[in-house]
Amino acid sequence: MARILGIESSCDETAAAVVVNGSDVQSNVVASQVDLHRKYGGVVPEIASRAHIECIHNVVRMALTEASCKPSDVDAIAYTSRPGLVGSLLIGATAAKTLGWAWQKSLIAVNHVEAHAVSAAIDADAAPWPAVALVVSGGHTSLYRVDGFGSIRLLGATIDDAAGEAFDKVATMLGLGYPGGPIIDKVSESGDPKAHLFPRTLLGSDSLEFSFSGIKTAVRYRIHGTGQTTGGLEQLSEQGVADIAASFQQAVVDVLVKKTMRAVAQNGAANVVLGGGVAANRSLRKSLEAECQNRKLGFHAPKMAYCVDNAAMIAAMGYHMFRDGKTAAFDGDVCAR
Repeated sequence: MARILGIESSCDETAAAVVVNGSDVQSNVVASQVDLHRKYGGVVPEIASRAHIECIHNVVRMALTEASCKPSDVDAIAYTSRPGLVGSLLIGATAAKTLGWAWQKSLIAVNHVEAHAVSAAIDADAAPWPAVALVVSGGHTSLYRVDGFGSIRLLGATIDDAAGEAFDKVATMLGLGYPGGPIIDKVSESGDPKAHLFPRTLLGSDSLEFSFSGIKTAVRYRIHGTGQTTGGLEQLSEQGVADIAASFQQAVVDVLVKKTMRAVAQNGAANVVLGGGVAANRSLRKSLEAECQNRKLGFHAPKMAYCVDNAAMIAAMGYHMFRDGKTAAFDGDVCAR
């Protein structure tokens, strides 16, 4: 048995968790910074870093308390080393190194996007590998081939805006607020997804890369007029806003599903795994699951608690790395990319 303390601080969530044997989540504490960044319409790196400093001690303490875990019970400490905001990453890495030095514990440096790719295996009866994993969040939209916790290969990623970033920007254009993903998901319920035909950018016929900058621009021109960047929003009714939101969301979902099925065809996987913050989007979950059922593929999505950046997935991934002897040096650096 191995008990791993996980620490996640890649962006605007400060999180800590205790996980046993990679699947038994004994605690999972997340401190969100949404309220701090809302008035700016996005994450401000300096504010995020300072917020991590202010709360990381209490978050770790709460995770240990909820798990009834003493430092002597911890076998290793896993932390997010990449990718993310460099200042935020440094806070979590420094906390992990400090505790590891004080408690004489091994360190495990985890790629948090890869952790999202395997997060659906947490609490699962059996790991769904081999699989194509779609990771969709505010900073990342990526496809992976996953053959195991230690065998994750990047197939394609966004070349500009990530899907979650596009959601945030479109929500701002529509005056809906931040964060955009949950708001557009809710507003779209009363909208017509066929009201506007926004572009579905698929790039080359075999491409597994993503691009969402074009649809963002198309929405802007639909609101303000072609070539315009201001005006027009005040002329839209509540239903008009809902129709644009629903049509935008449908276009993004169509691209994500199409690209995922393309990756499945190219890699011969029998399972599809969904991960990342946008994995909580109901339209995406429903559409991807339906397409998997039509193709007789297994569909696996994490619980909502494991969609946002969280430390349970870091600790779970860390367990498998620890078991394989993939520990990190105390002078190891973080990497924003």
